[in-house]
Amino acid sequence: MPGTMTADSEKSPSVQATFEDALAKLPDGYVGGYFDNRSWGVTVKRSQDGKRTWLYGEELSGTDIVSFNLYELAASGSILKPCEMSSRKVIEFVFGFEPSPAKAASRP
Repeated sequence: MPGTMTADSEKSPSVQATFEDALAKLPDGYVGGYFDNRSWGVTVKRSQDGKRTWLYGEELSGTDIVSFNLYELAASGSILKPCEMSSRKVIEFVFGFEPSPAKAASRP
């Protein structure tokens, strides 16, 4: 659905804005951290033109992963494309992931 973060019409603009703010706070490149009291390694890559953000995270002592692309569309806002998982899982991860302080502090 144009203008929304996902095809799920239940997502409000405030959830979208909060999600995008939380994602913007994550540092580029690799960072370790915690989600749901588990250790994770997360890589964030942003395109040079700022129109795509890619995140891949994996639980370091388990088998869980999180992966998605967020595309910024000129006329209709952004669209979230999770990789073989629910949008809810992606959103909860971005809201709940706590990067290790050393790397997170280095982001401008």
